[in-house]
Amino acid sequence: MAAAQGQRSDGAGEMESSEGKVADSAPLPFRAAVDALRGARLRPEIEIDPTRPPQRLAPHAYALEAAVVDGDEDLADGRLVLLHDPAGHDAWQGTFRLVTLVRAELEPEMAADPLLPEVCWSWLTGALHARGLSAGEASGTVTRAGSHYFGGLASRPPASQIEIRASWTPREGAGGVPDTAAHLAAWCDLLCQVAGLPPAGPGDGSVVTLPQRRGPSTT
Repeated sequence: MAAAQGQRSDGAGEMESSEGKVADSAPLPFRAAVDALRGARLRPEIEIDPTRPPQRLAPHAYALEAAVVDGDEDLADGRLVLLHDPAGHDAWQGTFRLVTLVRAELEPEMAADPLLPEVCWSWLTGALHARGLSAGEASGTVTRAGSHYFGGLASRPPASQIEIRASWTPREGAGGVPDTAAHLAAWCDLLCQVAGLPPAGPGDGSVVTLPQRRGPSTT
């Protein structure tokens, strides 16, 4: 799959915000990994910005939030967090860890599919594999949720959502730095797949995506 051709992941200058800064005292591998995230080129349907990272999961953390946007509608959204512990972490089996949350609304027929959780997890592993990436010590959950509305909200139709939470250890390359740009691109592939968008480039025609909740914007 070709690299995405849309905006940079640096949020068009938002990296100067407090959420986007990385301390000069941070380890060089972590700063290099963050720089790679900032420089990644993503699909134009992806809107992405830095956000405040968690403070207690690792000595160093950096976070991005993203949405797949069609006109004024968010088709899917999520968060990707890069964690770094220079001393290493037994559970990670490495010094870096990627943690993610992806959410999207579902069509009723998709929500009723008993195999949906397994399929969604395969989308994550498949997105990484398609870009030649490994996911060491991968773990996570896939959750379906349904909402029914009553009283003053009774006019709303029932809604279903899918939520993927996962974490994995990226393989470290030269200088102990993982290819975070490629992992971000794979994560965005997952986000677009959950949103129901077709692949950005040539791929496996057998891959199934969630159906779009409405047609492409004509504006």
